[in-house]
Amino acid sequence: MGNIAQDISDFAKLRQNGCIYVDKTAILHELMCDPGRSLYFISRPRRFGKSLMLSTLECIFRGRRDLFKGLAIDKLDYDWAEYPILHFNFATMNVETLEAFKAGFVARVQEVFEAAKVAYNPALAPNDNFSRAIKALAREHNKPVVVLIDEYDAPVSAALNNPAKATAIRVTLSSFYGEIKNNAADIRFMMMTGVTRFTQLSVFSALNNLNDLTMDARYATLLGYTEEELEANFDEDMREHAEVMGLSYEDYRAELRRWYNGYRFSPDCETRVYNPVSIAKTLGQKRKAFAPTWTKTGTPSVLINYLSDHELTEMDYDNVENISEEALDICRLEAILPVSILYQSGYLTIKDYSEWGFTLGVPNEEVRRGLASLLAQYATKDFAVDYHGSLCALLGKCDFQGFFAKLKALYAHLTYGSTEAHVHESSYLRPLYALLASHPALRVIAEDTQAQGRADLVVESQRNVYIFEFKVDKTAAEAIAQIKKRGYAEPYRALGKPIYLIGLNFKSENRALSDTLVETLG
Repeated sequence: MGNIAQDISDFAKLRQNGCIYVDKTAILHELMCDPGRSLYFISRPRRFGKSLMLSTLECIFRGRRDLFKGLAIDKLDYDWAEYPILHFNFATMNVETLEAFKAGFVARVQEVFEAAKVAYNPALAPNDNFSRAIKALAREHNKPVVVLIDEYDAPVSAALNNPAKATAIRVTLSSFYGEIKNNAADIRFMMMTGVTRFTQLSVFSALNNLNDLTMDARYATLLGYTEEELEANFDEDMREHAEVMGLSYEDYRAELRRWYNGYRFSPDCETRVYNPVSIAKTLGQKRKAFAPTWTKTGTPSVLINYLSDHELTEMDYDNVENISEEALDICRLEAILPVSILYQSGYLTIKDYSEWGFTLGVPNEEVRRGLASLLAQYATKDFAVDYHGSLCALLGKCDFQGFFAKLKALYAHLTYGSTEAHVHESSYLRPLYALLASHPALRVIAEDTQAQGRADLVVESQRNVYIFEFKVDKTAAEAIAQIKKRGYAEPYRALGKPIYLIGLNFKSENRALSDTLVETLG
């Protein structure tokens, strides 16, 4: 059982510390040695192993064969020659003002040039310096240059709540990345990574010989762990963790899969992968219960800016259908679709693909809770800080009077779009689902499919089960009658917990929660 690296994205450090490395070098070797291709791009959600991949490539191109003993590439035909390298990382840049970005961008480029021992001319623009550096390094070393660019999109993403600023930043980056095409003859290999695909950046519009691996089925598992890789590299750790949790190994694997697997990155490859950071933190800590890991490493603030009340209540995040590939890219900064942001940041993934387009959904339980928390924050942003926690606590304590009072306040505050003549029951369901599903003490199932229909909302706490039914322009009593008639509670009787039936009715004329009722199942 090897060491599990929870926060190491430096390949050399990882190998020198004896940490587990899930071997992706055979795929990297294929890319590096392809005679017809040398310029690559791949987009993946944050904390998905992009930085580690670039660090691995840098070690290969520095000829560090000693770090690759026992790995696939060590057994393959490769010359291990050393190349000059320009390795950029544009994450966590200050974009508070355009001036701050420009100064920080120059500083980042200068740092890279200093590491490569090439001069930076402050009288010239960054793109001109980039072009001169590639030519100078190629001449000096008599070898083409390797260019590695991490988080190419981060400055634009960080400014998306200000389209004018984001557009100005994009112009600077477009000029800089455009030099890759202008100097392609002096570039041995280029790999660019990011979270988003901004198709208006010149890296896409001008760099027409760029090989985009983002949805290429051959590289769908380049980043992330497959079931087979999990088995081969973490078997002992998983068995140990199963014992800590008091689960059989089979049950443990099923729960691990439900919590952390589910990412699919190609319409032509159905293989799903685990988020690496989720596995590293879960198996490294070996807690007695599964918990959010990746979602706790940070939430893209830009998501909040692009989720409106309408999207919050109208989008079924587990079943977003008929989405074109173009809709998943960001083309116009002033008109970004929330589905694009959610997909590219990892909150949605490919569930299916047909001639009508993509069907997207939430990848797994961890992300489902993270997204619910994000939506809950948005729904309650104008309420007291303790609103969300107190609402869930009131339900958990069966204080239904207080729970219903807070719900009425919430629904009175929400809007559903001025053009809507009628709001469907599911639109009322989703805000409450988001609020309850984001709480760690509750397990929530929306539209629970059963033999005689679908229960709108089932909530399970450590002590109780709550079954909700939503109605519009009817009565709460009719809602509870439906729960009883269709036996929505029957699958939960075996839990041996008290079961509460909750009916909620809304008035379409003002979208208010008008009638509530709760009964204990006898």
